[in-house]
Amino acid sequence: MRTHGERLRALAGAVLLLGGAVACGGQGGRGASATGTATAPATAEGTTTGRGTGAQASPAAPAPRFDAEIGLPDGRRVGMAYVEGRGLVERHRDADTGVWSAPRLVYATATDRCQSLTLKVFDATVAVIADWGDYCYDGEPPMESLAAVGTADLTRWDTKLTASFDGWSKVAPVGSSGDLLFTRVSTEWLTRLRWSTDGFAEVEEIPR
Repeated sequence: MRTHGERLRALAGAVLLLGGAVACGGQGGRGASATGTATAPATAEGTTTGRGTGAQASPAAPAPRFDAEIGLPDGRRVGMAYVEGRGLVERHRDADTGVWSAPRLVYATATDRCQSLTLKVFDATVAVIADWGDYCYDGEPPMESLAAVGTADLTRWDTKLTASFDGWSKVAPVGSSGDLLFTRVSTEWLTRLRWSTDGFAEVEEIPR
């Protein structure tokens, strides 16, 4: 028969053996392993990446890149880009949802782009000046000069192309009429193009 001291020593040894099994990964007599649930870290975008299953939350869609972008007073934004082989492409962002519209081809051409792309906002009206031409990006004069105007929900754009022209220098409102005037001034001529809610008028050349 064991004495009281021997029973205490045996009990202490059993406790030590059990502790060692837990410290080594919880291995039991049947080879079963313990599992745990880890909290996944939040990424910079505020999404969560799960490592236990290899699943990953979809990141937010990156903002589109434009050659020119401008904001409207109501919080919307409009961006435009020269797309090689296609022409001038437009997208606009909703003020409430922050979602960009699908790309819209405003003017189709395969001609090389020029350096500048101008966007102007007058109240809720967006005016655009864009140019294309062979070697135009390197400083040659444009061969295709576009004036464009978008209104309302920006799903429709009025366009006017002027060929073999040095391009419009500026666009400005005409008084309080809501009309816009595209102009270019040279030493000999004042060239102008008027836009109204009815669309574009004809190009005028006025001697100076």
